[in-house]
Amino acid sequence: MNNMTVEYKEEQIKNSRGALLFTCRWLPFSPTKALVFLCHGYGMECSGFMKECGTRLANAGYAVFGIDYEGHGKSKGDRCYIKKFENIVNDCSEFFKSICAQEEYRGKSRFLYGESMGGAVALLLHRKDPSFWNGAVLVAPMCKISEKLKPHPVVINILTKMEQVIPRWKIVPSKDVIDSAFKDPVKREAVRNNKLIYQDKPRLKTALEVLRTSMSIENGLNEVRLPFFVLHGEADTVTDPEVSKALYEKARSTDKTIKLYPGMWHGLTAGEPDENVEMVFADIIGWLDKRCNAVTLDQSLDPFDQGSEECSDNIVISMAKATGGTQANGRYLCGLKGPCARPHSAM
Repeated sequence: MNNMTVEYKEEQIKNSRGALLFTCRWLPFSPTKALVFLCHGYGMECSGFMKECGTRLANAGYAVFGIDYEGHGKSKGDRCYIKKFENIVNDCSEFFKSICAQEEYRGKSRFLYGESMGGAVALLLHRKDPSFWNGAVLVAPMCKISEKLKPHPVVINILTKMEQVIPRWKIVPSKDVIDSAFKDPVKREAVRNNKLIYQDKPRLKTALEVLRTSMSIENGLNEVRLPFFVLHGEADTVTDPEVSKALYEKARSTDKTIKLYPGMWHGLTAGEPDENVEMVFADIIGWLDKRCNAVTLDQSLDPFDQGSEECSDNIVISMAKATGGTQANGRYLCGLKGPCARPHSAM
């Protein structure tokens, strides 16, 4: 990627529960084509390992906004503890809509961008307000549990009883999936060295919330109606390529695209060799460019005058600004391990 210059800003906001959340944005110096809102994955954060994504999209003319979920990255809260998955969705919705309500961004197309668990967040944001978003880019999304991985109902029942007593305990066994998520060894080590990335065992309640959310999304795939582009590596062993096939096949969207990349792993946008990363981002930007101005009259009108949910006022605590070229090493987003699949369709 060419080292180009974008405007980068950070700020802290307070959510409805009083927790301080970290947010950031990458702004183009050229006229803004549309807005893109980042939904990061489990254990991840925006400022470091979504930096390359934000910079590339800003260089392409998009205003890009990210938020670290409560307990993730630079946001406050018990590390990687998800008490209720809907809290993540509500926090993202309030922050994202507060941006859309700003005078300079009214009338701009609004796109969601989710990776792995962030794909689930993006789909739930769409479910929360189906007419608000103009489209979504979903990279190796977590939107269905592989049949081979679904726990037996008896096991779920036992864990559910335990979560009331030891919800924060890090007792859920898990393998280190960094080795299987990132193909490039240099980028893989950058993930390991990022102290903002949660790399401990999942907490009990967090694991159950992710499981329940995945099952809920799976049962509602036919409710998806927004335009979307789903991308998945065929050799991904962290999230199952079958989940992307299921989304593509069951969604009622009239504008939907799927692309499976032969030989690529989970970290499509950061863990692959540079030439593969370039290819993936070219596909993403190409998809966005074709749709950023293709909105209906209703969508282009002020969404806050059409009965959409009112967004809560976010309290700005602090803000820092910086400009300059960027260079990112990659980003890692956990998901659900599953079998690989052969391509179903390609863009």
